[in-house]
Amino acid sequence: GHAFPCGCTRRDLPTSGIYPGTCRNGLPPGRSARSIRFRIGDQPERFVDRIHGARSVDLTQECGDFVICRGDGLIAYQLAVVVDDLAAGITEVVRGADLLDSSARQQALYRALGAEPPQWVHLPLVVDRSGAKLSKSGGSDPVSTRSPATTLRLLLTALGHPPPSAARSLDALWAWAIANWDLARVPREPFEVEGR
Repeated sequence: GHAFPCGCTRRDLPTSGIYPGTCRNGLPPGRSARSIRFRIGDQPERFVDRIHGARSVDLTQECGDFVICRGDGLIAYQLAVVVDDLAAGITEVVRGADLLDSSARQQALYRALGAEPPQWVHLPLVVDRSGAKLSKSGGSDPVSTRSPATTLRLLLTALGHPPPSAARSLDALWAWAIANWDLARVPREPFEVEGR
């Protein structure tokens, strides 16, 4: 099958974080299941991201068999997001480039479930001068709502679509963005801004 019980704790794993397959062929004597892991294949996962291009990820070198049900009974992120997207009929996943590495694991899960994986699009992150991702969880300042048009202009520029100066209102900016959107213009590199 595609899943197996695992009795390993985080302390049992090597510092690399790559699961060595300790319980892959059965729980060692005296161990009880603490989680359920997904059994990865021995071939690299290949997928195409519409911004970052063709990718080939050897999951044996990146993570090994990964947890799909945690010890507390909660479904792990990788499986939860795949099941949720399948239930919602999602055909395109658009998210930040910090989640690009998750795509290989998620694609393996889609295939194991007999489902067609979505198209992947990973947008560049907005980072500060040190390269740290700006995020609410990281304590970054919230996006200002005082001037939505200014914010949209900045975001379009970050996504490789600097609008003309004539497009000043929010409606004009959206109209221009919709008419001129070209995924090929979106950069792979993060967009640097001042502040946190």
